[in-house]
Amino acid sequence: MKKSILLIAALLMCASVFGQDPTRLNTSTPAQMGMDPVRLGRVDQVINQAIIDSIVPGAVICVVRKDKIVYLKAYGNKSVYPKVEKMDVNTVFDLASCSKVVGTATSIMQLVEAGQLRLTDRVDMYIPDFQPYVDPETGKKTHITIQDLLTHTSGLPSYVQPAVIEKQYGNTNPESLIDWIAHCKRMYKPKTGHDYSCLNFITLQNVLQNITHTSLSDYAQRNVFDRLGMKYTTYSPKAQNKEEIMKRVAPTEMQPDGKCLLGEVHDPLARVIGKGNSGNAGVFSCAQDLAVFAAAYMNGGAYDDKRILGEMTVKAMTRVPENVKQFGRSLGWDNFSDYSSNLGNLFTPEMTFGHTGYTGTSIAIDPESKTAVILLAHRVHPKDKGSVVRMRALVANIVAGSVVKSVK
Repeated sequence: MKKSILLIAALLMCASVFGQDPTRLNTSTPAQMGMDPVRLGRVDQVINQAIIDSIVPGAVICVVRKDKIVYLKAYGNKSVYPKVEKMDVNTVFDLASCSKVVGTATSIMQLVEAGQLRLTDRVDMYIPDFQPYVDPETGKKTHITIQDLLTHTSGLPSYVQPAVIEKQYGNTNPESLIDWIAHCKRMYKPKTGHDYSCLNFITLQNVLQNITHTSLSDYAQRNVFDRLGMKYTTYSPKAQNKEEIMKRVAPTEMQPDGKCLLGEVHDPLARVIGKGNSGNAGVFSCAQDLAVFAAAYMNGGAYDDKRILGEMTVKAMTRVPENVKQFGRSLGWDNFSDYSSNLGNLFTPEMTFGHTGYTGTSIAIDPESKTAVILLAHRVHPKDKGSVVRMRALVANIVAGSVVKSVK
């Protein structure tokens, strides 16, 4: 009788930590997967302190070891305006720039391994009239390539506000945006500098769409999210009337009309011009879905017999190219650039890769220790303030420090 009571109590505890919806990944204890549970539990203090300091209203963390979820927990509130709602582990977040890897880069690399695209291809092969860099002294042209876009070494500006497009073209159409990108001033010769740019990934979006004759959102949904069984991952859930996902979405920033964005992407280019279909932002997802995505990358591009990339593709994608080694960017991912603080200080140097999102989201994957940290927060709710840079790094260090045994 006593054993039965203890078993029921354990199951109830698991339900409170892991949520009611079954996850695609199996769960395990930290100890069973070679991690110290006491050390790992220190993440609670860091995240709770960020909530106390009003840096974030709430957050969800998911730690994956090999192909098991070993820690999944929600903190604080999902919403604080117009009403308070408690955070839970099933909450869906606006991933912001994490969309660049979850959606765009993964989709682009599928085209590469399918023989429809080369990393060395010039962008103007797919976007007519896409201008090269022109040396102001010699007049020599250097064409921008697909690799340049993926590694943020193209020389394109970092961003352009929708108002600039509207003023120049009289509209905010996607066609006008890509025309502006095709002709805007190049800041430097490709591969000689590094500037993180949303325009690089909007260009990649247009390359993919011109090759596949379908929207990026539809392509990624079919070939990445659905293939992995990422049930609550999609672009622009509000526009697509995806009610099951909308019930889980965390709101972001309050707008001038007093309403918070809900199920609409926060990024202005993706929202105003892309209407949710954009290469730089737009994906909404939850911790459990991203756990599957991370596990696939740690398992050579597949999980549970569902493959999104080949093993050699994953290795190439997450390795910094030699010709831009000094900038620390692999193909879509960040390994050791100035933006990689979310990877912490203890995971395997250079091999660990990840990405962050403006709204407060981040992914870190160490293929050597087979450990992934998914930290989802919405620091822009209800106002765009606060920085999660330090919190991300502290959490990554705690997770890495809890690894005490290798796993096969």
